[in-house]
Amino acid sequence: MAPSAPTLQHNITFLPSQISNSFTSLTFPTLLRPSIYGNLNRTSHSPHSLSSATSAAFTAAPSKSKSPSSSPPTPLDFPAEISRLRNLISRLSEANSLDQKHRVIDGDERVRRFFKSTRSEFARVLESLRLDSFDLYLVKCVVAAGQAHVIDSYGGGGADVSEERECESSALARGSLKSALYALVEMIESWDMVGEMNVEVRKGLVDHEIVAFEKLLRILKDLESFYDSESAYVQTRDRSQHMKDSLKCQFVEVHSPKGLELSKNIEYASQAALWGIEGLPLLGEIYPLGGSADRLGLVDPDTGECLPAAMLPYCGRTLLEGLIRDLQAREYLYFKLYGRQCITPVGIMTSAAKNNHERIRTLLDKLQWFGRGRSKFNLFEQPLVPAISAQDGEWLISEPFTPVCKPGGHGVIWKLAHDKGVFQWFYSHGRRGATMRQVSNVVAATDLTLLALAGIGLHHGKKLGFASCKRNPEATEGINVLIEKKEKSGKWAYGLSCIEYTEFDKLGITNAFSQKSLLSEFPANTNILYVDLHSAEQVASRNDDTSLPGLVLNIKKQIEFIDQYGITRRVSGGRLECTMQNIADNFCNTYGSRCYGVKEDHLDTYMVYNERRRVTSSAKKKRKHGNNSLRQTPDGALLDITRNAYDLLSNCSIKLPEVGGNENYIDSGPPYLIFLHPALGPLWEVSRQKFHGGSISKGSELQIEVAEFSWKDVEVLDGSMVILAENVMGSIRPEASEEPLLEYGHRCARCRLQNVRVFNKGIDWDCGSNIYWKHEVHRIEGLKIILHGNAEFDANDVTFEGNHVFEVPDGHKLKITSANPGLSLQLDPIEGSKKDNGSWFWKYKRDGTHIKLEMVET
Repeated sequence: MAPSAPTLQHNITFLPSQISNSFTSLTFPTLLRPSIYGNLNRTSHSPHSLSSATSAAFTAAPSKSKSPSSSPPTPLDFPAEISRLRNLISRLSEANSLDQKHRVIDGDERVRRFFKSTRSEFARVLESLRLDSFDLYLVKCVVAAGQAHVIDSYGGGGADVSEERECESSALARGSLKSALYALVEMIESWDMVGEMNVEVRKGLVDHEIVAFEKLLRILKDLESFYDSESAYVQTRDRSQHMKDSLKCQFVEVHSPKGLELSKNIEYASQAALWGIEGLPLLGEIYPLGGSADRLGLVDPDTGECLPAAMLPYCGRTLLEGLIRDLQAREYLYFKLYGRQCITPVGIMTSAAKNNHERIRTLLDKLQWFGRGRSKFNLFEQPLVPAISAQDGEWLISEPFTPVCKPGGHGVIWKLAHDKGVFQWFYSHGRRGATMRQVSNVVAATDLTLLALAGIGLHHGKKLGFASCKRNPEATEGINVLIEKKEKSGKWAYGLSCIEYTEFDKLGITNAFSQKSLLSEFPANTNILYVDLHSAEQVASRNDDTSLPGLVLNIKKQIEFIDQYGITRRVSGGRLECTMQNIADNFCNTYGSRCYGVKEDHLDTYMVYNERRRVTSSAKKKRKHGNNSLRQTPDGALLDITRNAYDLLSNCSIKLPEVGGNENYIDSGPPYLIFLHPALGPLWEVSRQKFHGGSISKGSELQIEVAEFSWKDVEVLDGSMVILAENVMGSIRPEASEEPLLEYGHRCARCRLQNVRVFNKGIDWDCGSNIYWKHEVHRIEGLKIILHGNAEFDANDVTFEGNHVFEVPDGHKLKITSANPGLSLQLDPIEGSKKDNGSWFWKYKRDGTHIKLEMVET
């Protein structure tokens, strides 16, 4: 790598006392506010251990339930509760069989009381369910963990529910009117069960309850199976002790990493990008798409169902389509340079949240797997984890047997990939490394950032790399740091890692600065990664907590759900989460003595740095009405796409208005719309050789969906010009298996414009229904060119005024020149020898660390 300067600056020091206090705040304030998520220590590898997520791993200390008129609950004795659970775990870990575990857990006071209670509706109908031994064990674990309300809420509450659980919803969320309504509903429901004050004893569950209960068991089994690493959940509660044990040292410092600045080290950045292109056959792509993306508020307009972020329609296509489109652009560049087809295998982590898994699979099917072949995709589904109330630590439930569940963070991706054989799948495709990005980041593949990141990682044999940029203090994002610590062995460890924004206060970072703005000296964590697959799998295959990196309990969220009465509730809460980028903590380099002025390029972890709008701009939250901030909204991300278009085209001698700050566009759309297919590059060095001269005026629209394209002195003085092609980068050819596959460079559409002027009324910018970030706009007039199959379009020395639509059929070339008056149109069939490769094409060739283009006429 290019040399980097010493990085020991903008540092934060944690002394032993600070380590204790900082890390204690991760959990113990939560502990004192009864909102524990994981109380139990894992000491057994048995899949039936109580410490799993299905049981006490997700333990929340119970409290007295109460109706709006009941007296305050008796405070829970937390030390006694923790002692009880630890003792139970210890005895369960010593049990050698499921029968022995049953005997142990049957002796637990909470379990014994629940199943002996005459008030427990569920305990009475349990026999009718005919559960097998393991299912029954899971049910007992839920009770032992203090979550009996999950399985007994339908019957009005058992002993634990009625006597020990405080219903946060009735006391806080409902208010007096809602409380009265709830009480009325419960009274009416009780009338269905009572005849002249004689309680009808239920002997079994009705059909819909059986379905819900079976679904609950599947959730518990999934959690039991996945969260089986030793001590995984004790991290949430005992993080302070864990850190004190592992960080017994004089101090720990985090420094601002220097990284490679791509915009300043142009020659090296170009070389790194070429390494990335060369190494494409060794790279996979990984997308963590399991998140629920609640902040987007995305809803299916036809069904009203909530949708995951991958389905957000953005700039004319879903965000998932945008990811594959960016990937195909890099593969097309590889084809143009080396003349070989390269199809990258794509691993996609999904989840059941918002029917995420099935929606993504259905979309891929609908789009014929993007012409890549079904075998090039591997969808693996992450388990959901129960959401908890921040007020009392109980699992939130939407209806009987139905806990509110959310994805447990993208950090589960490593262990899940190991468990599901995804690493082996990548190896079977000959892959050594992979690039990772989040679906909401719509600019991650801009110019050379992603290629340079991957190129450095592959070329230098690195284990993990970050793509970073200047941090925006207003954004909810973490920071990349260079960690320096002295281990218990006496060795010094160094490596790049990440600290999430949720942990700043907990770690005392903000208080470590005399000026809060100094936090911006640390670069932003963007979740754009390069990872060495073998190194990641070594960590993921460990049977300990390192396979779930960055494990935290985040209870700063607002959880919204519809309860069993059909009322939408929004309560403070959270869930157990882990972060994929914190796998970097396992890749530190160790030295016998402290390194002053450590060189980052000697480490196994690294960072590339670029201008923010070329690295990250996210469409991750819905813009609220009346909110003047566009940050991390689809609207704000569109402005960054427009700024990138300005940066690209203004360096091609094309005049266009500069894009101002976000504050200039709060009540209006962007100054113009420019959408360029990434296969025009994706490196700007390539794109800029296809554009030269001309202008684009304010209020104009330009969309170019064709890779084989040439622009010379084109003026879009006012109005709209849209160029669409079916065969943007190649054509679909069915193989013997009849699975359609995209063949790059074969029968591409082509378009050349020279000395062209465009005048029309274009977009109606005053139309209130325009949604610019969706590219849903009302046009009054426009120039539209549609290229079917391998169609070609040439326009020379002409002016297009008013509304025009030119639709060129497959196998034909339309040539337009000026005539007196008007235009001269000549439509000819493409000669047979030119049908596959066109009448002209761009020839790509390497020139040192750069790529040069030459137009070849055939």
